[in-house]
Amino acid sequence: MALRVLLLLASALLFAFLYSHEQFLVSAIILLVLIVLQTISLILFAEHTNKRLTKFLEGIRHADFSASFSDEGLGKSFTDLSHQFNQIINEFKKNRAEKEEHFNYLLTVIQHVSIGIIVFRRDGKIDVFNNAIKKLLRVSHLRNIKELEVVKEDLPELLLKMKAGDKNLIKIFLEDELIQLSVNATEFRMRGEEYVLVSLQNIHPELEEKEIESWQRLIRVLTHEIMNSITPISSLASTVQEMMVNPETDRIEMSQLSEEDLESIHSAMSTIESRSRGLLNFVEIYRNLTRIPKPNFRYFAIRELCDKANELLKPRLEMHNIKCVCKVFPEELMLLADPDLVDQVLINLLLNAIDAVKEKDGAKISITASTNLNNRISIEIADNGHGIKPDLLDKIFMPFFTSKKEGSGIGLSLSRQIMQMHKGAISVKSKPEEGTVFTLTF
Repeated sequence: MALRVLLLLASALLFAFLYSHEQFLVSAIILLVLIVLQTISLILFAEHTNKRLTKFLEGIRHADFSASFSDEGLGKSFTDLSHQFNQIINEFKKNRAEKEEHFNYLLTVIQHVSIGIIVFRRDGKIDVFNNAIKKLLRVSHLRNIKELEVVKEDLPELLLKMKAGDKNLIKIFLEDELIQLSVNATEFRMRGEEYVLVSLQNIHPELEEKEIESWQRLIRVLTHEIMNSITPISSLASTVQEMMVNPETDRIEMSQLSEEDLESIHSAMSTIESRSRGLLNFVEIYRNLTRIPKPNFRYFAIRELCDKANELLKPRLEMHNIKCVCKVFPEELMLLADPDLVDQVLINLLLNAIDAVKEKDGAKISITASTNLNNRISIEIADNGHGIKPDLLDKIFMPFFTSKKEGSGIGLSLSRQIMQMHKGAISVKSKPEEGTVFTLTF
């Protein structure tokens, strides 16, 4: 390129010299023709370079890396330029191949997992779905999320409304078979567009298994409690009948009863009455488990909740010389819940804590409320009591289960139901002889 420019410049200077001398006029004309040819050649040379650059950039823009560049004989600069072009194209090919391999790898993983996965845009257009979706929803082709109306009429609307972190439990009937789907959603952006990834898993078998297990546990508890009341009632009733009825005549003969017999009958009838009242009370408690009112949600200060519970239990705390400390971070922390139901849960836990520490020196109960790492509000009720045995930890939330001599065994069960109605959770950690911590998460 530089040589061409220098040659053109030299030709122009020589033409100017020849043109100024009339005797060299013919040579000047010939040289002028050569200058024109050199100029045309230089323009073509530059256009050739621009065309190559245009071809290279268009290949990159359209992701077409099939072209190759070779410019032997046009000079070292063109050879170097072609070499760099080819190097860049090879790098693009390599990166694209790696991305395709990675994409195919992800598709293979998605197709292999047993959980149904659908990736769709906000306009409903489906980008990816796996084989598990085909088997789960019994569909062969999906292009738009609205096509799932054939599975369940409102299913597309439910999926389109889901946002990152949302969870739903959806019931659908397919060929008269009930399927309960656990649906989880997450969001991401790709190429400037919003995508939603939804996973669907049939948890109906697991729910049925847990339901049967829960019923079996409940039946065992009910059977145990009822038998404890019915057996002595039946035995005492049989004893009274034997005392009052003459086996020979099968008739009641009160006149033959001694004063001692009458006293025994009176004692037996009192016991039957007492056990019957206990059985009726048990049934009433069981009925109360299904009568929890729906939460009336409103914002309230957690500090007020703690102060109210502390004031209510103050006589019992002072009686057993128990120190109760409440800490709220920040002090003005607010909670959206039903204050009456949450108050009931807190009082139940505090009563359990009092029973755990009342016979211990330096008894202490602490209530700590704060926002956890998941940006959810948690309330911890901790005590330094005797703790809960490890083999009892998985049973304490069962209805009617209690390790105390006095108690109905429904406090923790009610507390868990109330927390579930708030879309929250209650958990427990305990070490024998060190203490117990109950955590309420909203």
